[in-house]
Amino acid sequence: MFDKDAYRRRNVVERCFHRLKQWRGIATRYDKHPDRCLATIAVASPLIWLDQ
Repeated sequence: MFDKDAYRRRNVVERCFHRLKQWRGIATRYDKHPDRCLATIAVASPLIWLDQ
């Protein structure tokens, strides 16, 4: 059965991952340390949000 709300939420998450992968450090997994990776995501997320 097709659930419109579940599909919409899933689509939002997939688009978020796509936008995060635009950042080179996240896409290439250049940041090997989890702390640096999380820091990059913490910096990228608000910038992506403000860009919308």
